[in-house]
Amino acid sequence: MARFLRILAAVVAVLALVVVVFLVYAHTVMQGERPAALEAWRDDAVEITSTDAGIVIEPVEGATGEGLVFIPGAKVDPYAYLYKLSGVAEASGLTVVITKPTLNLAFFDQRPLSTFTALAPEVDEWYVGGHSLGGVRACQLAGGGSDAAGEPSVVGLVLFGSYCANDLSESGLDVLSISGANDGLSTPEKIAAAAPLLPADTEFVELAGVNHADFGDYGAQPGDGVSTRDDAEVRAELGTVVAEFVG
Repeated sequence: MARFLRILAAVVAVLALVVVVFLVYAHTVMQGERPAALEAWRDDAVEITSTDAGIVIEPVEGATGEGLVFIPGAKVDPYAYLYKLSGVAEASGLTVVITKPTLNLAFFDQRPLSTFTALAPEVDEWYVGGHSLGGVRACQLAGGGSDAAGEPSVVGLVLFGSYCANDLSESGLDVLSISGANDGLSTPEKIAAAAPLLPADTEFVELAGVNHADFGDYGAQPGDGVSTRDDAEVRAELGTVVAEFVG
C-alpha cells in the first residue's frame, strides 16, 4: 500500500507539473505593440469597446449593418489586431468583433458564434474570419455557424494569412483569402494547396511584400519571412481589399 501511494503521489505530481507548464505556455502570448494599439484607440473614425469575450470596433459613420467576427492567431494578443482592423472597420463599414480565445488558443475556444455576435446586436449579417490558426477555426464556424438553433447566419468568410482544414467548397459562402507574398508560415504554397477546400468563386488577394506578422502588430514571429512594407500602408491596403469584397 505504501508503494502504491508513493506511485500515485508521483503520478499526481507529474500531472500537476504538466498542467502548470501548459498554463504558463498558453498565457505567454505575443504582445501587441503599444503605439499601434494607442493609435487605434485614438482614431476618431471608430469606437472601440472591450468586454470579457471580445473587443468591438464600430465605425462612427457609414456602418453597413454587417459585421466580422475575427479570431486571433494562436497565442497572439487580441489587442495586437486593433490598428489593422480599425482600418478595416473604417474603410468597409463593418463592425468588427475580435474574440478573446480561451487560453489564447482558438481551438480551445468552443463557445458558439453567438457569444461574439451578441456583442453587436445591431448587426444583421455576419462574416467570420481570422488570422493564422484563428482563420482555421473561423472556417469551422463558417461551416457550422447557422446549423444550431439560435446561431446567427454566416454570409461569408475572410481569411488573413490563413487557410481552411475543413471542406467549404460547396458551402455557398462568399470567401476572401488575403495572403502575404513574404509569409513564411501560411506560405503562398500552403494557401494554394488548400484552395480546393474553398468555393470555386473565392477571391484570392496576395499582398506584395507582406509577411505573416503584418496582419497584426506584435513584432517578429519565429519562422516568418521578411516584410518590406510600411505598417500604415498595409493597414490601408487591408481596408481597401475588405471594403471592395463586402461592398
